[in-house]
Amino acid sequence: MKNKKPKFKVGDIVVITLYGTVSKITNVKMVNGMYVYELNNKDGIFLENTLENINHYKGQETKKEAVSIEFNYYFGDIVQIKDYGDDLFKVVGLRSEIWRYKQDAWEDIVYELSRLSDGEWLEASEDEMILIADHEQAPMFLQKIELIYIKKKENLMMEMLQSMNFHRKTEKELLRLRRERRAIIDGLLDVYNDYQFLYKTFGDEEYKNVMDLVLQNLMKFTDGKGEEIN
Repeated sequence: MKNKKPKFKVGDIVVITLYGTVSKITNVKMVNGMYVYELNNKDGIFLENTLENINHYKGQETKKEAVSIEFNYYFGDIVQIKDYGDDLFKVVGLRSEIWRYKQDAWEDIVYELSRLSDGEWLEASEDEMILIADHEQAPMFLQKIELIYIKKKENLMMEMLQSMNFHRKTEKELLRLRRERRAIIDGLLDVYNDYQFLYKTFGDEEYKNVMDLVLQNLMKFTDGKGEEIN
């Protein structure tokens, strides 16, 4: 070994054959009678048989595989998920996972979802999903859902307001009115929170206008002026 010269010298450009990456030799050492090399931006040392001069490196034959994957759902689709009842989810991401083993191979498709009611994130496979509206029909579908929801809220508020009678001031009636006032305030808060969610989701100024109107009525009730509700 004393007469053997190192295969490489400082400054040589080499390929790390284990990885197929290119680096530059920065130092040559002898350890236990063998030459070892330090490489630029690489930790540790490398043996000669793991390196090859870049001018002599032929590389390795690589195998390529064409994989065709069909997605049954797409960004913006509205779906329901098994075991989640009537909750609606929107497809916000999708990915494929390719598995290859010596004796087996398959592909998995995973969808990333966001629940419309609160934005909760969920992953699901295709066999767990039920299409409610595709991405082209989704805007119209959401508008219908929104109108149904608003109508229910309006009917509920009207029923609550009509049930109020501020002309009877007996102790029992005052107690009932306080309960009804509290129920209306809670209802207004629910409506405000719901429209705040719709405004943040769709950015429609109409939702902001409703929020402002609800806030005005809330201020009247908290000031003791519930009789003036719009």
